[in-house]
Amino acid sequence: MSVNKFLKIGLVALGWTAIGLLAATRLKLSYAYSNNPIAWREALILAFTDWYVWAALSPVIIWLARRFPFESRGWRRGLFVQLPASVFLSILKMTIEFSARRQLAPNFTQRFPSLEFSSTLFTFWAMVGVIYAFEYYRKYRLHELRASQLEIQLSQAQLQALRMQLNPHFLFNTLHAISSLMRRNVEEADRMIAHLSDLLRLSLEHTGQQEVPLNQELEFLKRYLEIEQTRFQERLRVCMEIAPETLDALVPNLILQPLVENAIRHGIAPRAAPGTVEVFARRQGETLEIQVQDNGCGLQHNDSSGLTEGVGLANTRARLIQLYGAAQHFELKNRTEGGVTVKLIIPFRQCSAQIEKGNR
Repeated sequence: MSVNKFLKIGLVALGWTAIGLLAATRLKLSYAYSNNPIAWREALILAFTDWYVWAALSPVIIWLARRFPFESRGWRRGLFVQLPASVFLSILKMTIEFSARRQLAPNFTQRFPSLEFSSTLFTFWAMVGVIYAFEYYRKYRLHELRASQLEIQLSQAQLQALRMQLNPHFLFNTLHAISSLMRRNVEEADRMIAHLSDLLRLSLEHTGQQEVPLNQELEFLKRYLEIEQTRFQERLRVCMEIAPETLDALVPNLILQPLVENAIRHGIAPRAAPGTVEVFARRQGETLEIQVQDNGCGLQHNDSSGLTEGVGLANTRARLIQLYGAAQHFELKNRTEGGVTVKLIIPFRQCSAQIEKGNR
């Protein structure tokens, strides 16, 4: 028999003993000021022969309550079995109780009180009621746990579907860039293919992870920017200002790349003049604020209300809602000095040593 089972039996026995002690104390106090005060020994015998017999019969009562429940469809069957069982077990309990009292205290004789049978029968049905209350609570908690697990699985499936949609989109854009470069500079195109290989390797390493430390996300972003800087050469300048305390913060996997890609595609690519993409990360109390901005053409509207979002932005917004709900904030707007700023705010949570070890 395992230690846990011994501990469980011990706790049950302790519970019945506590009930017996309370009952003995009540008896002692009830007769304390009467003409026939009761001694502690007699009170303990009366109480423990009462409740220890119930303890011995409780496994049978629990089995009956679970095996023949009063359900909506089978309540007649439950009543047909439990009603005669309650009468039989009550009589059995009284017989055992009386015999035990005669053995423990030969000089202490008593009759069956006129209400003892009805009182015993009432106690039986009270125990059945308590058993059903615990059963319904257990089923409710089990149902709640299963519902929570299903909700988590659904959320994970939705997030995974968003990532599966984003990865081909990113891959298509990169291959299109390589194809365009092949006509002009084969060596640069070959270098881009090598960068793409490194990028895909990093992506595969974190497959299935919804959140990664910011430093890993930045490593992936730098590999992507190597490809883009091969394309744009001196037309693309990148500036990063990352607060050191944010490097271990958890962020959604592959969250920065589509934002930077959007800035390059709509802010830098349409212009012949050089452009700058800036990435900022800082902690604001209990939140992490990340900004990606460019100095390009900007939006036709001052915010994203009139913008038809592509796959990258739409997925980013959807993933933030799935992961953080109302605790996140996503904002897309024009800068006063020209260009666009994308700001996202999420709860600040640092990765544990185990998560970081698992990501390596």
